[in-house]
Amino acid sequence: MEEQKTIVSKWHKELEIFYRIKSSVILEGNIYDSFQYPSGELEGAWLGLDQYLEAFFSEKGYENVIFYNPIDGFTASEEESLNRFAESVGMNAEDGKIAAKFDASDTGAPTLIKEALSKSEHSTVILLDMASRYIIAPDHLYPADLQCYTILKQAFLGATDVNTKEGRVSNMLLFITDKQNDLPSWIYFNVNRIKGIHIDHPNAEQRKAFLMQDDMANFFAAEVYEADAEYYKEKPEERKKLIDQFVARTEGLTFSELMQLRKLSISEKLPLARLSTVVDLYTYGIKENPWEKEDLSNRLKQGEEILRRRVKGQDEAIAQSLDVLKRAVSGLSKVKNNASPKGVLFFAGPTGTGKTETAKTLAELVFGDESACIRFDMSEYSHDNSDQRLFGAPPGYVGYEAGGQLTNAVRKNPFSILLFDEIEKASPTILDKFLQILEDGRMTDGQGNTAYFSDCVIIFTSNLGIYTRDQFGNRKENVNRQMLPEEVREKVTAAIQNHFKLELGRPEILNRIGENIVIYRYISLEAAREILNARMDGIVKTVALQKGIAVDLEPVRDKLYALVIENLDNGGRGINNIVEKALINPLARYIFDEDVKAGVSVVVQDVIRKDAGYELVVSG
Repeated sequence: MEEQKTIVSKWHKELEIFYRIKSSVILEGNIYDSFQYPSGELEGAWLGLDQYLEAFFSEKGYENVIFYNPIDGFTASEEESLNRFAESVGMNAEDGKIAAKFDASDTGAPTLIKEALSKSEHSTVILLDMASRYIIAPDHLYPADLQCYTILKQAFLGATDVNTKEGRVSNMLLFITDKQNDLPSWIYFNVNRIKGIHIDHPNAEQRKAFLMQDDMANFFAAEVYEADAEYYKEKPEERKKLIDQFVARTEGLTFSELMQLRKLSISEKLPLARLSTVVDLYTYGIKENPWEKEDLSNRLKQGEEILRRRVKGQDEAIAQSLDVLKRAVSGLSKVKNNASPKGVLFFAGPTGTGKTETAKTLAELVFGDESACIRFDMSEYSHDNSDQRLFGAPPGYVGYEAGGQLTNAVRKNPFSILLFDEIEKASPTILDKFLQILEDGRMTDGQGNTAYFSDCVIIFTSNLGIYTRDQFGNRKENVNRQMLPEEVREKVTAAIQNHFKLELGRPEILNRIGENIVIYRYISLEAAREILNARMDGIVKTVALQKGIAVDLEPVRDKLYALVIENLDNGGRGINNIVEKALINPLARYIFDEDVKAGVSVVVQDVIRKDAGYELVVSG
């Protein structure tokens, strides 16, 4: 059993140091969270930041802990404290507050703050709540705003030292803001009386400590906990694994959100074995994780057969891709980091060899729907600032309201395969963001909304290595279909490594991908025939189903095959193009022009090449 303990946050430790030597502090970051107070009468209590700071400064001997915002004016939890403050600035407190606008007048908040901090009768700390919202833009101040901030700067620069029962301290002004740069930079830049302190989200140690309070009894319904405690007492390693998974999957959550997870776990009566399920329920609003469905293992056992029906001649690539999914289902894909994506694959090789088709089939195999494969053509994201389209523009920029195309898609469908075609064409800024996704499994967009990638499979495709550049910058062939597969694999892999290591200077991207580079072969003659036959059989079935017309294509199979193998450089895509030009278009023209009705049987005897295309010789 692990002992409950209160962990002191880093920002609290910094505040302990700097309140003694500074007259102003900027608190930024995770300011809307709740925090566990570490000492005194309130030790262990969960408090909002306002309550926490009031307890902190009261404990340090400050007599007046005053809050201000433009809506409520000056307030305090202790009436006596507010009255002392009112008297020191020559104002009256009514209905528990002192009304004051944020302006530069004699009764405006900045002037009253300056007056209060200059007094030595009572130690005073004033907290400017929601300080991000006092002005429209920190770098374009109106003259009135400029006056206000000039007075505030004078206030903390001229703050008086005061004796307290805890020792001598300075009157203080605290700015509580979302981001430090929401304030005019000249307020704090190169100013030694002010200190910026960032409030982080709970780290892994704090998240674990939250879960382990009262040895996890508070996180589960009483009857569930009693049943599970005895079982896991004999299985400490299994218990530890579940705890570690929970800690990893709650990366980026606030303490307030962890409290909501606790309520959800209790209300849903979740057992310890499904500890991480509460994260899915909270994040996605679902109880069933597709990765945990019992029939997924059975589907994956049939995966090789299913993939071979749709992707011809790529047995090695299919086996390697399925291995990644099997690791994910077995729980071995995240040995180092439970928050990272379920799997990462890098499909490389000649065009038209089945890379995209594999991704679509994997999506259908795992999630039961091909549309769960979300595709992004990275040639559309090659320009500067393209990352804003994927991950969202920052506040004030065009497109901010729309969010990011990628982050929106993942929040809408967190269980998906993300396909990034031609990744080598992506903007360098996008590659930087991918590093975070591959490592941390999450990304926050410009609006501050976080998308979690921990239940996604990420697939990159690339044509790198098929062609290279000579010393003059001209494109030249690096591999060809006459080479042995082993030689193609070696040359393409080397070209990919050179691209990321030497050209981009980003070897860390390859490190994240690891050994999951999958090289696709050129379409062989045998595979070409299989693709052609599958396409022709599909046409026969479609015409019979939709039009009731029986079409016999047997006489032209060899003729079409001869057309296909004339040029296999475009792979399966080229085969489809030949089938469309030489068979589908003239067959559709014949059925339409001859007004062929349902119940009729037609036999395609020959395919004839014409200047304008192809014609069919048909009998029936």
